[in-house]
Amino acid sequence: MNFKLNNRFTTELPTDPEEKNFVRIVLKSCFSYVAPVIPKKPKLIHVSPDVLKLIGLNEEIAQSDEFLSVFSGKKIQPQTRPFAMNYAGHQFGNWAGQLGDGRAINLFEIDHNNNHFTLQLKGAGKTPYSRRGDGLAVLRSSIREHLCSEAMHYLGVPTSRSLSLVLSGDEVLRDMLYDGNAEYEKGAIVCRVAPTFIRFGSFELLAAQNDIENLKLLADFTIEHYFPEITETGKERYLQFFQTVAKKTCEMILHWQRVGFVHGVMNTDNMSIHGITIDYGPYGWLEDYNLNWTPNTTDNQYKRYAFGNQPEIALWNLYQLANALFPLIEETVGLETILNTYVSNYQTKYEEMMRSKIGLHLTLKEDIKLISDLEKTLQLSETDMTIFYRDLCNVKKEASAGCAFSTISNAFYHSDEVNKKFAKDWGKWFKLYLDRLQKEMLSDEERKIAMNKVNPKYVLRNYMAQLAIDAANKDDYSILNELFQMLQKPYDDQLEYEKWFAKRPDWAREKVGCSMLSCSS
Repeated sequence: MNFKLNNRFTTELPTDPEEKNFVRIVLKSCFSYVAPVIPKKPKLIHVSPDVLKLIGLNEEIAQSDEFLSVFSGKKIQPQTRPFAMNYAGHQFGNWAGQLGDGRAINLFEIDHNNNHFTLQLKGAGKTPYSRRGDGLAVLRSSIREHLCSEAMHYLGVPTSRSLSLVLSGDEVLRDMLYDGNAEYEKGAIVCRVAPTFIRFGSFELLAAQNDIENLKLLADFTIEHYFPEITETGKERYLQFFQTVAKKTCEMILHWQRVGFVHGVMNTDNMSIHGITIDYGPYGWLEDYNLNWTPNTTDNQYKRYAFGNQPEIALWNLYQLANALFPLIEETVGLETILNTYVSNYQTKYEEMMRSKIGLHLTLKEDIKLISDLEKTLQLSETDMTIFYRDLCNVKKEASAGCAFSTISNAFYHSDEVNKKFAKDWGKWFKLYLDRLQKEMLSDEERKIAMNKVNPKYVLRNYMAQLAIDAANKDDYSILNELFQMLQKPYDDQLEYEKWFAKRPDWAREKVGCSMLSCSS
């Protein structure tokens, strides 16, 4: 494989002088060199054709022994030296200190078609940042990451990508529910692709260590290579950088809320400075529209990272990044202005996004109440978010409130209860909605086309991923392949996949992996 290598992260940033691979505190360094563990019997399960093209490879190469060797960690690409990144972070609101790539190893950086990419293996073995972990990953979490990275991309959500999914041939011991019942599972490795994996926590680490020299070096490196549009000097340079990160983060969160995605672990070490979704752990899509839902068992008590909290948590994380950048700026006014702008921008953009979801083209003051009333009504009973918004496009302008209400009846998990208890509430909302539609110039068909561009028909529900995992554990990858194909066109009707446009089945309500998940790999 011929790559145009450009290993600038390791060339321009400070290196950990200790080259032995053991867990330790690493000072004044942005990374440590470390080699992946050699897998016992690697086997390629799946590869993303689009990501192959993205990095300049073809499907024929993907079937080669060389591809399998490099992207399983068995062989190191010539003229490269794998490394693990050093960063810190706040986890669940608490300062955790040094964290780093505990089970991720960056293979190399490349340039292709005027784009820069870092290729990283997740699950390839221990690093100096593995703490008490083994640095490995299991098949179930690897399938979830591989599918979700690509599903998010096709949904139009900024995200890291996934090139390949490989079985390692090793058995990995995991206590999936943290209940003392550890079991051996199939090991697997995912190759993740992103411009870089620099995080909020990368800056937090150096600021916490009072390593201002390297904090400035990292900031200048990041701006020069990834934000070249920033041409200011002095403190304005770093304020502009922070403003850009805040804007990109805001855009990412708006997309999450649009499609009903819940990240589950919005720690500052899981926040990319590129405003892309990274580190897919216990994520999920809303089944019923519940602002208080989180997919993470670790977060089940306090629900810090619940769906409705994501915009505010992103702001909290930006505050931590602001604190980390403060030594380069040494004044708070500019930082506070940017943070306040995030709040106002998010609210404005959120209202715009919600108008698009319910098919409104004009901007009227009354829309704010209409949107607020809808969100309240959606929570009266279990209502599937994806199905509701997708079916809402079928409401006709001239319909009665009752007829409009029946149009979205398939979205209810307990339709009898809704008809008995909440039909009046829904009728009231639909009366307002239909009155509002009369002020629009778009025809029913034009509105439907526009709504179907922002309201996906297919998302990666947890029970779907679990079905793929259960089959894969029996060496059957047909469901994985089917879901991957379907999720490439989430806004199309794809009638051949209609069975997946359905509410979560009853059997999946309490099944492990279908509702709540742990941070276990």
